[in-house]
This record gives sequence, C-alpha cells and structure tokens, in this order.
Amino acid sequence: MRVRPPPPPPRLATVAATLLALFLSFLVLTPPAQAAPTGFRVQNGRLLEAGGNDFVMRGVNHAHTWFPDRISSLAHIKAKGANTVRVVLSNGDRWTRNDAADVTNVISQCKQNRLICVLEVHDTTGYGEQSGATTLSRAADYWISVQSALAGQEDYVIVNIGNEPYGNTNYTAWTADTKAAIQKLRNAGFDHTIMVDAPNWGQDWAFTMRDNAASVFAADPDANTVFSIHMYGVFDTAAEITDYLNRFVTAKLPIVVGEFGHDHSDGNPDEDTILAVAQQLRLGYLGWSWSGNGGGVEYLDMVTNFDPNQLTSWGRRLFNGVNGIAATAKEAAVYSGNGGDTTPPTAPGTPTASGVTSSSATLTWAAASDATGVTGYDVVRISGGTETAVTSSTRTTATLTGLSPATAHTFAVYARDAAGNRSPRSGTVTVTTSPGGSPSACGVGYRVTGSWQGGFQGEIVLRNTGTSAINGWTLRWTFPDSQRITNLWGGTASQSGSEVSVAAASYTATIPASGSVTLGFTATRSAANPSPTAFTLNGADCSVS
Repeated sequence: MRVRPPPPPPRLATVAATLLALFLSFLVLTPPAQAAPTGFRVQNGRLLEAGGNDFVMRGVNHAHTWFPDRISSLAHIKAKGANTVRVVLSNGDRWTRNDAADVTNVISQCKQNRLICVLEVHDTTGYGEQSGATTLSRAADYWISVQSALAGQEDYVIVNIGNEPYGNTNYTAWTADTKAAIQKLRNAGFDHTIMVDAPNWGQDWAFTMRDNAASVFAADPDANTVFSIHMYGVFDTAAEITDYLNRFVTAKLPIVVGEFGHDHSDGNPDEDTILAVAQQLRLGYLGWSWSGNGGGVEYLDMVTNFDPNQLTSWGRRLFNGVNGIAATAKEAAVYSGNGGDTTPPTAPGTPTASGVTSSSATLTWAAASDATGVTGYDVVRISGGTETAVTSSTRTTATLTGLSPATAHTFAVYARDAAGNRSPRSGTVTVTTSPGGSPSACGVGYRVTGSWQGGFQGEIVLRNTGTSAINGWTLRWTFPDSQRITNLWGGTASQSGSEVSVAAASYTATIPASGSVTLGFTATRSAANPSPTAFTLNGADCSVS
C-alpha cells in the first residue's frame, strides 16, 4: 500500500489570505457596539440632542387639555424666549382625552415655533390620594395608543409619562411602578427620552425619587430617562434646593425642575434660588404656568387671560428677571441644522433714554441685523463690571420700571437670533433717575435663617408702614463685623467694605402701603456674626425689629 506523503507547508501568502478572510467575515457578522442615537439621549448625566449638543430646557407649562382653543399660546411662549414647552394632555380617565390627531397637531405647532415639546399625562396627579387619579401603567397605555403621532419625533419630543404620579399615600410604590411604565414603553418600541415625575405631589419630600433614581435609570434598557422634580412650598430655602439638585448632578443622573412657582398654597418657594442654581448647574427648568390657573392659585398665571402683552409679576420674573428665560435660553440645535447657524447678530445701536422719572425710563436703540432674523433684544444693567438682566423686548424699545430714585443706572442691549446666538453688546447709556419721595415710614426685620462654618443665610423683610406705595427703592445698611454678601435674591446687591446697598428687582420694586417684600441672601461671617442695627430706605431711617 502506497503511503501518501504529508502535504507541503502552506506558503505565507496563503496563510495571510486565510486570516484576512476570517477577519472580514467577523466584521460582517459582528454588529456595531452601539447604534447612532435616534433623537434626544442621556449621556454622563446630561441631556443631549442627537447631534451631541448639550440641551438645557428653559420654558413653561401650558394647560392644553383644558384650553385646546389656546394653541396660539405656543407662539407667544416662543416669542418670550422659551426653547421648551411642557404640554398638559389627558388620557381620558379624568379629563377629555387628547387623541392622536390632537397630539400630532400639538407637536406640529411646537416644531413650527421651534420649541422642544415635553408631553405629559396629567390624569396621574396625586394617585393614591386624589380621587379619580389614574396609574402610571394606564398613562403608558395612553402613550402606546397615540404612538403613531410620536413615531419619528424623537428629535423634538420628550415623553413625560405622568404628572406627579403619587400623592402622599403609598408613595413608596413609585419606584416599582415607574420602572414598569418605562419598560412597557420600551417594549412597545418607544425610542424617545422619557421623563418621570417625583411622588409626593411631585415634590419628593420623602426623597423616594432621589434615593431610588439610580435604580430607576438602570431599569431603562435605553439608559435614556430624565428625572423631574416639582418645586413649590417644600423648597422654600436655598439649602434645600441646592442640596437636592446637587445630589443628582454629583451622581450623574439627569434632573430638571419640571414645575415651580413664586408662591403656593403649601408655602413660599424660593424661586430666585431655583433659577440661580439651575443656571449654575446648567439644569433645565419649566415654570408653572402660562395662563388659565384657577382654584385659588390664579397668582401662578404668567400672563393675564392668555394675553402675551399682559405679563404678571410672576411672568416678568420668570421671563425677564435674573437667570430667567430671556437671558439664558438657547434654541435647540435641531432647528438650525444641528448647530449650523453659529453667526451672531450685529450689535444693536447704543440706546438713548427718554421719559426718565424717579423709578422708570424708556430706552430706544437702532436695530441689529442677522441673516436668519433677529428674534429679540435683552436689556442689561451694568454695575461694577457685572451685568444683570433687566428685561427683554421684541422691539427696539423697552420701558424699565422699578429703578432706584436719585441713582445713576448704566444699561446696554444685546440682540438674539432664532438659533439662540447672542450679539456683541451695544454701547452703554447712563440714566440718572430723579429723586423720589421717601416713604413716610418703613420697617425692617432681619434674621439669620441658617449658618455654617464661615458662612450663613439671612432674610430681610422690608415693610412699608406708610400710607402710600413705595415705587422703587434702595436699602442700605452696614455690617458690624465685616460680613460679606456672596449671593442675594430679591434685589441687586453691591458692597464696599462693610457698607451694603441693595437696589430693588423689577418684581420687588413696588411695596404697597402696609405691604412688604422679602429678600434672602448668603454671606460670609465671623464667629460672632452680629446683626446690623440700622437700615435706610431711599435715605430714610427704618425701624428695626
């Protein structure tokens, strides 16, 4: 029997060809590690658009389900500078159901007005405590029933499963129910960023959401969930607000303030700190609400009777105040070709002043120009090199109120375009207001509300004990032991040595007879931290209590 000789060793070229073929077959059979994002996504604790742009919500809530004939409000909200609107919908369990056709129209109106649309089911509000409230599971079923309206809108729409889904009864079930609702939507094919509200009527006073957010986020197979806290009376101090939001940021979990107001029946929220901390941490916020409030909370309307030309004090604060929408909002990049428009408008003309009184002045300036159109102007006050937002306008004029009497005020103007680009600053104008009458009587209540090593938080209640309103004011005092203010809300502070001067904010400038306004601040301190003993208001001495 003939024995076959062994085969010759393969040539190197043959070996290389074989290995290359195996490598190419591996590439063909192995899917990419991660598909490109469909739309909004969460990454490293931040909300990003599909193009990778960091997106910070700046907007308001609009009660569409109760006022379906007010859809034009979306255009008005956009005109005030918002980049996002949270729209109230109903699944039909408590209010009239918004069907797929209506949801399609809402999304179309949001896109037409270059707004990001956060859609929420309101019927879940206070479940377990509120009669008729429905479950998160029922809310998820609603989203699935209108999925045709949402498909393909992941760049423009965030799905907020249900508003304030538990009251103060059985709220510990929130964690399991929220995980289940998220997974129900993912199993149904939803690729959208999902937003979830806290229990305890949205305010999470028991910290159920805060302490379980990491496990809820991990339960989302898309890792694309954003948490929403509602800040009303529970959040009435700077320390509470700062601690809550910072815990999420430190844990790299995405958080937004989905609702808040300047006042509420359960207490007085610290709206100035909410705005300041959200801006500092680059977190989104959505104020409640545009118009149509009832049941004793009409003061939460931002405009009167849906009229965009009748801003309330709350509306002026949120849209035009420090850290407000007009000064901080940037339009979603998806509306400008994923960031394609990066060219700012030209600078507006240097403003001129007219109609100057003890507390007001009108500024007028030449228009800026921009290839895609100027959408508005921001007026700022300049003091000691620091800019403070005063108001915004869609025209080339603005009337400023609440100015301190007998004071030199310096102003300048910026222009904004549709993509959120801001122009160089205009030239400045200095306006000196005429002397105003001093109040017939004033009182000041000063107290320390909290302290820590080297610092403290204080509160000043400024009372008009006279018989006529105070329109515009400046409060002055001297700290007895070199305390120094680090942050103040309710006015604009300046300090030279131990002498402090606070000019009224636009929303605190008027104090009616027998009325009061409250200021809050943080400051450094010595060990003793003695209180100031004398205050003057517009040059007049105030009694101290």
